[in-house]
Amino acid sequence: MRANHQGSDPFRILFVCTGNICRSPFAEILTRHLLIGKLGGNRAAAFDVSSAGVAAVVGSGMHPQTRAELAPWGLHTWPSENFVARQLVPSIVEQADLVLTAQRHHRSAVAELAPSALSTTFTLREFARLLVTVDRRQLPTEAPVRAHHLVQAARQQRGMASPGSRELDRLPDPVGQPQSVHHLTAMLISEALRTFVDVLVPPLTPSRPRS
Repeated sequence: MRANHQGSDPFRILFVCTGNICRSPFAEILTRHLLIGKLGGNRAAAFDVSSAGVAAVVGSGMHPQTRAELAPWGLHTWPSENFVARQLVPSIVEQADLVLTAQRHHRSAVAELAPSALSTTFTLREFARLLVTVDRRQLPTEAPVRAHHLVQAARQQRGMASPGSRELDRLPDPVGQPQSVHHLTAMLISEALRTFVDVLVPPLTPSRPRS
């Protein structure tokens, strides 16, 4: 993994699935959208969000059935129409501060490519589950610095928590499945990402009324 700089460098989030045409691009595009919604464009630029596949359909666009599931956020045309799948390689992993995968075997594949990334690689649903137990009162308020602390806290929680079932960590692969499976996977991703972003971005402190 790259050096842990918490200053002006962007916090890099990498999503990983198999083909990089369904689960990971959906997560990438929705995360970027949620961050802009919570932080605004300027502050959201402190995060670099990307995705890749362990057996990517390199050069392909996003799967149309999963892309359709971005419609509730108005993302099913732009930017999802411009998405291009890419293969996961060690350099991509090494640049990331946090790697979130669709299933456990993707997490293992990441660790094989870049063993040093194991401590900052989680399945997406695992990471969201671990964040629920983090004491938010102990976290910094600046979002990128807060993100680094969240990764450390999740890693500590993972060491203390009993492993969840494989099914709890799984995002179903919708390729070749009916629209209902694309929808289920999209909803599971959305639920996990909302948990992540809600913990990542602290609520605004109400201004005190003037006396």
